[in-house]
Amino acid sequence: MTEQKMHADEISTNLPLVRRLLLSQYPQWAELALQLVPSAGTDNAMYRLGPDLAVRLPRIEWAVADVSKEYTWLPRLAPHLPLPIPAPLALGQPSEDYPWPWAVYRWLDGEDATLDNIRDEHQLARDLAEFVTALHGVDTAIPASVTTPTSSRGVPLTERDEGTREAIGACADLLDAGWMLPVWEAAVKLPPWDAPPVWIHGDLKPGNLLAKAGRLSAVIDFGGLALGDPAVDLIVAWNLLSCESRAAFRAAMNTDDAMWLRGRAWALSVAVAALPYYQHTNPILAGISRYQLRQIHGEVLQEG
Repeated sequence: MTEQKMHADEISTNLPLVRRLLLSQYPQWAELALQLVPSAGTDNAMYRLGPDLAVRLPRIEWAVADVSKEYTWLPRLAPHLPLPIPAPLALGQPSEDYPWPWAVYRWLDGEDATLDNIRDEHQLARDLAEFVTALHGVDTAIPASVTTPTSSRGVPLTERDEGTREAIGACADLLDAGWMLPVWEAAVKLPPWDAPPVWIHGDLKPGNLLAKAGRLSAVIDFGGLALGDPAVDLIVAWNLLSCESRAAFRAAMNTDDAMWLRGRAWALSVAVAALPYYQHTNPILAGISRYQLRQIHGEVLQEG
C-alpha cells in the first residue's frame, strides 16, 4: 500500500521500502507487524510498527530537516509539558532506496481530536491553553552545541504578506474571499511581537491533536517547532474550536487584543495557503481550512 501523493515532487513510500530500511538499520524491529497509518498529514508518511512503535518518513524535501529537529528537541521539551508528545527512539539514515533521514517513535494511542469525540469542548479549550502556556514558558536557552530550531511559523506577519495576498487571490474562485484582504491588511499593521521569542508548536490543528476517552490526550507533529511569536499557536482557536469554546480558550490564555488578532491572522494565512493547494489531494485538510475561514468570517461579521 502506497501513500497518495499530495505534492508533485514528493517521494512515494510503501511497506516493502520501510521493511528494507528496518532490516538494514534496525533489524531488532524488522519482523514486527507493519501497516500504513492513514493520515491527512502533508509532510510525512507514517507506519505503525508492532503495537508500540511508529516509523515516520518525510515525503517532501522541505520536511527533511524536521527529522533531526524533533529527534533533538522533543526529549528536552517533553518533561515540561502537561500532555504526552512524540518520543523519538531511533534516527534512520538515507539508503539506496530512500534519500533522507527518517525516524522511529514510540506509538501514541488516540484518535484525531474533534468536537465530535470530545466530551466537553470547554475542557478541551482549557487543556489546550494549559499545553500552549506550558510550551511557551519552557526555557529557550540553546546549548552552543545544538542548532536553534527554525520554521516558517512564528515569524512576523509582514514576512507572510506577499504570500498571503497571493493565496487570498487563489481562493477567490473557491469561496467568498472578499472579506479576507481587509482583515489581513489590518492585522499586518498591528504591533509585532516585541518580547523575546518563545517555543512554538506552529501547527496546532485537528490531526496533530489526539483524544482518548473524550479528552485531549497528546500533541503530535512538531515539524513547525521553532522560537517565535506565540500568537501562531492560537490558530487552534479557529481550526478546531467553536465560538463558545474559543472564548473559553482566550480567557484561559489571557491574551491581549493584538496577540489574539495576530493569531487570527495566522489562522487566515494558513487556511488560504492550504485550501487551493490541497483541495483535490487532501480533502480533510481542505475541509479544516474551510472551517477555520468560516469561523474567522463569523467573528469578523459579529465585530461589524
